[in-house]
Amino acid sequence: MNDLLSRPALELASLVRAGEVAASELVEASLRRIDECQPAINAFTHVAHDAALAEARQIGAGDPRPFAGVPIAVKDNRPVMGMPLTMCSDLFGDFVPRHDAYLVRRLKRAGFVIVGKTALPEMGILPTTEPRRFGPTRNPWALDRTPGGSSGGSAAAVAAGMVPIAHGNDGGGSTRIPASCCGLVGLKPARGRVSVGPDGGDAFLVCDGVLTRTVADTAAALDVLAGYEPGDATWAPDPEEPFAAAAERDPGELTIGLALNAPLDGAVVDPACERAARDAAALLESMGHRVQEIEPPWSSQDVLADFTRMWAPLISTVVLIGGRLRGREPVEEDVEPLTWALWQNAHEHTSLDFLAAEGRIKLLARRIVAHLDAYDVVLTPALARPPIPIGEVHGRGPDPWDHFRRSGLFTPFTAIFNVTGLPAISLPLYQTDDGLPLAVQLAARPLREDVLLALAARLEQAAPWAARRPPEPASTR
Repeated sequence: MNDLLSRPALELASLVRAGEVAASELVEASLRRIDECQPAINAFTHVAHDAALAEARQIGAGDPRPFAGVPIAVKDNRPVMGMPLTMCSDLFGDFVPRHDAYLVRRLKRAGFVIVGKTALPEMGILPTTEPRRFGPTRNPWALDRTPGGSSGGSAAAVAAGMVPIAHGNDGGGSTRIPASCCGLVGLKPARGRVSVGPDGGDAFLVCDGVLTRTVADTAAALDVLAGYEPGDATWAPDPEEPFAAAAERDPGELTIGLALNAPLDGAVVDPACERAARDAAALLESMGHRVQEIEPPWSSQDVLADFTRMWAPLISTVVLIGGRLRGREPVEEDVEPLTWALWQNAHEHTSLDFLAAEGRIKLLARRIVAHLDAYDVVLTPALARPPIPIGEVHGRGPDPWDHFRRSGLFTPFTAIFNVTGLPAISLPLYQTDDGLPLAVQLAARPLREDVLLALAARLEQAAPWAARRPPEPASTR
C-alpha cells in the first residue's frame, strides 16, 4: 500500500473507479502511513481519521468524479469545515471554521477525501516550515533539511508518500519552493485563476494550487480548482481547452529565455542551481526549442522594500482576524517575533505608503511582463541554494528581520512571478551530488498555463522524476 500511495493521483482514481482498490482501503493506507511518518517528518497539524474513513466508505466503484477516493491534505491556512484552522499560530488557538473555502468545496466535489491539515510557517510568512507552535517539518530527503515553505507540510507529506497529492498556495513562491526542496511538481497558476472565496474577493499575490509527483496530476487538479465563483472581485477567463488536454499536446517550437540574474540584489546563486538551469536549457535546445540567455531588468533592492510594505499589511490582517477570534487585540506574546515585526511595520506606515508601494510594484510588473513578452517561456533556477538546514531561517531570535532578508536570498527567483501574476512552475529535473532534489523554474506569458504544462510534460518524458523516492524515515523501518 505504501508503494500504491506513491502512484499518481489520477492512476489511483482510476483504480478506485474500476473497483480494483476500494476508496476506504486507499484512505486507510494513507492514514496509516501518516501515523508512521508523522513522528519523523511532522507534516500534519491535524489528522481526520474518523471523518476521512467515513467519507471514503461512501465512495464505490464506478464513481465518475475525476479524483473519487483519492486522499488529499489541505494546508492549514484555508478553512475546512469541522477541522481546526490554526495558521500554525498560537493566536488562532484551536479555532474550527463552520464553512469550506471555495477551493475546498471544489476538491470535495471532485471526489477527493481530505485526510488532514498540513503545516506551514506561522501565517505562511517564510519559505521554511518551522512554526513555534508545532515545531519544524522535516524534508523526507534529508531530515536535517527544510522541506521549504510555506506549503512545507504539504510537500513533505507527498514526498514521504503520506498522500499522493496535497493543496498548497503561493504568495511569494510558497508552492514552488517546497516543490523544489522535496522533488515535486509545483505550479503557481496565473493571477485570478483560482478563487480565494468566500473569505476574500481577490488576491494580488497569492494563488492556490497543488503539489504532485506528475504534470498530469497538476493539470487535472487545476481543471478542478480553476474558475469563477460568485462574488469574486476579479478572475481569469476560462481556458480554451481543459488544462489536462493542454498537458498532453506538443507545445510546438518555443522561444525560451534563460535568466540567471537574481531578481533580488545581493543574492548569490549556488553553482549547482545555476548548473541545473543551464542543463535544462541544453535539454530544451535538444528538444528543438530556441534558447537564449537574457538578463531581465528585475534586480532592485527597492523590490524587497515595496514587497514588504505590501506583505506586512496582508499578514497584519491575518493577525487582526486572529485577535478578533480571541475577542481582544493581539499582543506580542500571541505570535512569533517576525510576525510581530511585520505587524509593527504595517502600523509604522500609512495607507498612503501602502498605496504608493502597490503602485510601484504594479508599474514594475508591467515593465517586466512587457520585457518578457518576446519569449514564450522564461527559465530560471528554482532556488538560489539547495534545501537549507533546519534552524537557519525560522523568524525567531533577537533579529527576525535578518531571517526575513536571508529567506529572500534563499528564494530570489520566485516572488517576482507573484508580483507579475505570470504562471510559473517548479520541476524537479535534477539532484545534487548528495541526492537532494534540484529544480528549475519555468514561467509563461499571462494566462498561458497551457504552454507551461505542455512544455513541463515534455520535460517529464525526457527526464522522468516521479519514480524517485526519498529514504524511509528511521521510525518507519
